[in-house]
Amino acid sequence: MADPVFLITGASSGIGEATARRAVDAGYRVVLGARRLERLEALAEELGGPKRAVAVKCDVTEWSDQEAMAQEALGRFGQLDVVLANAGFGAKRGFLEETPEQWKSMVLTNVYGAALTIRATMTALKESRGHLLLTGSVAGRRALSGSLYSATKWAVTAMGEAARLELNGTGVRVTLIEPGSVDTPFFDSPPLGALEPDDIARAILYAVSQPAHVDVNEMLVRPTSQGN
Repeated sequence: MADPVFLITGASSGIGEATARRAVDAGYRVVLGARRLERLEALAEELGGPKRAVAVKCDVTEWSDQEAMAQEALGRFGQLDVVLANAGFGAKRGFLEETPEQWKSMVLTNVYGAALTIRATMTALKESRGHLLLTGSVAGRRALSGSLYSATKWAVTAMGEAARLELNGTGVRVTLIEPGSVDTPFFDSPPLGALEPDDIARAILYAVSQPAHVDVNEMLVRPTSQGN
């Protein structure tokens, strides 16, 4: 039986890149989606080249890009077993901060983009009785002062449960990953004691590696030093 296939959006850096590395180490073939194609292609080559890893330029807010990414995965590898809807970014706290344009882009990426990833891959995941994962946040469990980003991650929390309910009975598992502070490009200056992207990648692979009858629905992963 061919090695399983793991699709990751936002794969060019941070949690997405770390998860791709862990997935390949665990025997997966990977489909890497992000807007930075040059970085993706270098990563795909490092992870084994065309037989093990494929890079697909994908703006997750564009339905045509998401469709093309899913079709590339199926065309290249013939199946789709695990999907991580990971693409996203943040904003300064404060409703007088940032620009309306930046807000719009963030909401479309974090919420609409995640929903499109689900839509583009759901049929293939049903066929494989696979696993859907979404990157939420501790900010999706508690409101942060002046944070529209927090609101987008509350939406992802609801989306994960909504997807789990829709997929109930199909064999597809659904996991919401909720990182606390992680040292990624998300932060200009990461908080002291922040987690590394690989810490979250290991949590993701833990959820994926459970027996088929075990569905780890939510994983909240904070640094030991993070109080809230």
